[in-house]
Amino acid sequence: METVFTYRSYSLQDTDALAAAIAALSEPGMVIGLDGDLGAGKTAFSQCYARHLGVEGIVNSPTFTIIKEYEGRLPLYHMDVYRLSFQEADELGLEEYFYGQGVSLVEWSSIITDLMPPRHLHIELKSAGPDEREITVTGTGEPYAGVCRALIQKWGNES
Repeated sequence: METVFTYRSYSLQDTDALAAAIAALSEPGMVIGLDGDLGAGKTAFSQCYARHLGVEGIVNSPTFTIIKEYEGRLPLYHMDVYRLSFQEADELGLEEYFYGQGVSLVEWSSIITDLMPPRHLHIELKSAGPDEREITVTGTGEPYAGVCRALIQKWGNES
């Protein structure tokens, strides 16, 4: 079961509001895939999400370290698989993170689609102008479809 929510962000504040709503709905073991072109706002979204999850300090893209762990209301496992091959990613043992007690936030998750759990939240960011983004949130299975239903209830569905 898949539920889709489409959101139009006109500013970083709008993106922050979406990240806050998703963070509030997050629970242990959640997996969030994050995709979009370079400069679409994946790291900005990740920073907003982390802050609303209670992570203190600077959160930056883990491009060269691949996985960074942060403590907040829930542990946050921030991953960037952009520079990995599928085989390299497969050898990392990501399932230990995916099925752990924290939230796994995976930038460039489309590179490892087959390694992602069947049930997860997928967020796609597309530039629609200098500060404008079209953000599509897809929840596959529960509790992820429920996250999308809550977002639709809060904002309606713009698609």
